[in-house]
Amino acid sequence: MSPEHKLHTVQGTSYFATKTLEWSVNVIGSIEPAVYPFSRTHKKDIVLLPFADRLESAVIRCGNPVLVGLDPRVASLPDGILEDADRNNPLKQAVAYLSFCKGVIDAVAPLVPAIKPQAAFFEQLGSPGMHALAETIDYARDKGLLVILDGKRNDIGSTATAYAQGFLGHDSAWCADAMTVSPYLGDDSLKPFVDVATERSAGVFVLVKTSNPGGRMLQDLVANDKPVYRHVATYVEGLAKQTAGRCGYGAVGAVAGATYPEQLCDLRDEMPHAWLLVPGFGSQGGTAGDVAGAFDEQGRGAIVNNSRGIIFAHSLAPYDQKFGHKRWQEAVESATLDMIEQLRAETTAGKLGR
Repeated sequence: MSPEHKLHTVQGTSYFATKTLEWSVNVIGSIEPAVYPFSRTHKKDIVLLPFADRLESAVIRCGNPVLVGLDPRVASLPDGILEDADRNNPLKQAVAYLSFCKGVIDAVAPLVPAIKPQAAFFEQLGSPGMHALAETIDYARDKGLLVILDGKRNDIGSTATAYAQGFLGHDSAWCADAMTVSPYLGDDSLKPFVDVATERSAGVFVLVKTSNPGGRMLQDLVANDKPVYRHVATYVEGLAKQTAGRCGYGAVGAVAGATYPEQLCDLRDEMPHAWLLVPGFGSQGGTAGDVAGAFDEQGRGAIVNNSRGIIFAHSLAPYDQKFGHKRWQEAVESATLDMIEQLRAETTAGKLGR
């Protein structure tokens, strides 16, 4: 664990200290603010380009569309990040998750345009996990990465607005550049997210055709002569076109899985103004060839997520034999570089160059 992430003990009370926050844990295990309250310094005077334009710039700058998912899991962490005795301690798990995610970010920040923290893995740890997520987002932004928060939120009216205002934009509580949302409460549930995203130069990715097999239960149901996911795609395209930046893509994008390559091609055609966030690469079976249809002719318009295949590469062939647990960050870097080369070789993303 790095020197800036330490568990200290003062007068019988343990507290976790980082550069910007501390937690104290009293003898009954409750968590309360320690020396410094949790806070952020917001730079509200900064004028940002629309999210779609910033994403395009980041992809072109890096010469690739790789999105690294941060899905920390206790059982998969490299040796030495978390002691076995601490595996059921939410505070120490949060310390480990933050240390691990910062290590991943250090390895990939020079290579890729964006990261995607999965909120659930932090939320399951309660307050310590939420603090770890906040610090992870800040650290990624400080390293120049765009942050797409994977929370798949939605609700109606003021609740949807609260979600959007809380998560989206550099002057929000969570400072995410974009987030994932579910469309299944209808158009009035999406409008608050779109309004806030547009106002704050942020982005929204709507679930359209997800990578999991069970998604077919609802998404492939036929209504008015076409499947539900295509109805959602039509609606997303309308929002994307309305919010299009100078790059031609809009603030509203779509989540479309690599595990359905034929539908992915169709969705690219049906949503010419929408950035596609493509999950399912790597551990879920998606390949570079499977995601080729997500890109436009210039290699733009899509970002391809890989989570476990990159962040836990130290335990996967061939990286486990070459690097192992002790050199896990090198395994992360190597897996990222391999994915970049695969996409360049088998998709139009190769035209991005560097």
